[in-house]
Amino acid sequence: MNDPYTMHTLDNGLRIVIEQMPDVQSAAAGFLVRTGSRDETAELAGVSHFLEHMMFKGTPKRTWRDITVDFDSLGSTYNAYTSEDRTVYFGWVRRKDIVKQMELLADMLRSALPADEFEMEKKVILEEIAMSRDRIEHVAIDFLRSKVFAGHPLEWPVLGYDDTVGNMARDAMWSYFQRQYAANNLTLVVAGRVDPHEIIGHAEALCGAWEASDPPNGRTRPEIRGGVDVFQTGRFKQQVLCLTFPSVGAADELAETASALTTILGGDNSRFFWKIVQAGLSPEAGAHHFAFTDCGLMLLYGTCQPENAEKLVEAIRREAKLISAERVEDREIDHVRIRRRTALAIESESPYHRLGQIMDDVVFRGAPRTVEQMLAEVDAVTVETIASYFDGFPINGEGHLSSTGPRQWPQQP
Repeated sequence: MNDPYTMHTLDNGLRIVIEQMPDVQSAAAGFLVRTGSRDETAELAGVSHFLEHMMFKGTPKRTWRDITVDFDSLGSTYNAYTSEDRTVYFGWVRRKDIVKQMELLADMLRSALPADEFEMEKKVILEEIAMSRDRIEHVAIDFLRSKVFAGHPLEWPVLGYDDTVGNMARDAMWSYFQRQYAANNLTLVVAGRVDPHEIIGHAEALCGAWEASDPPNGRTRPEIRGGVDVFQTGRFKQQVLCLTFPSVGAADELAETASALTTILGGDNSRFFWKIVQAGLSPEAGAHHFAFTDCGLMLLYGTCQPENAEKLVEAIRREAKLISAERVEDREIDHVRIRRRTALAIESESPYHRLGQIMDDVVFRGAPRTVEQMLAEVDAVTVETIASYFDGFPINGEGHLSSTGPRQWPQQP
């Protein structure tokens, strides 16, 4: 089988990763910036996400109105997002417009950070932070992270805090921008029906003059803490209970197994669904694998009426101990495998989705995997790999328990 990937690095260090998809009529392009909330200082918590917004606010060539109109004129499906480890800007268009899409995205990444828009957008970010406090699931996860990752940049939310965003100065953002958005900290990813040589040529013309910088500060691996932490708040009527355990990182050979395990425990038609939700203990209970480059978390969670907190935690722990002690059934693995293979098959036909999958691989693995390689990892999940996962990352211990809601439970010494 021919390799569908072309990879190239410009002289300034900007990487280019291209996947040819000859059977589609569209193409997607995106810039991946290796910067996120874990690259911030405590004083600048939230700067990566704020900066993402500012990329849409004007360049030396375009006003914010021009940027919006130009996306629309291409019929582009476009967006941007910020996470702990990256910031991404992308657009999906007809294949004939992919070079125009690249030019628009490249221009955005040379933002002028206009001062008048900076103060206006700061109000938008502060409103986002306020809105996040209106959702108990956001409050619960932010509280959990602040305790499990205490003392590490992963402890603060991607949005930042009222004071860090409210007090942020444009000059501080500009310095962060110049350092983190340097050419050698960027990757251009293109997927679709494209000519790789044409893409590289245009990328050289658009980005070849961008400057590199000293390598950004290295990331440090967090210490994952245990214990019990309670956040009592009368703003909500439900209680959210979260049990977390250390887990594998995204590139670990057991990462797909960890993902399968969360589906068996807490996905649709899962053990939590039948034993907890259908038993009337919780309207919502599930599991999630938070995967970073260097570590991961296994999260088991549920919501309930405050007076049922003990019963819910007992039920979650019971299912965690059962799955750790008993053999997972083959039918459970087959159920997960079918769903995962179906999702990958559907996503593999879309440049929009392939762009995101390639970016994941670039961040976590340094190079993309083919869909066939991804499917092979899905098929490699077995009863034995789940047992191996539990040998290294058990979930039948105490872990970390966090409780968020109106009840002060459990009582702390």
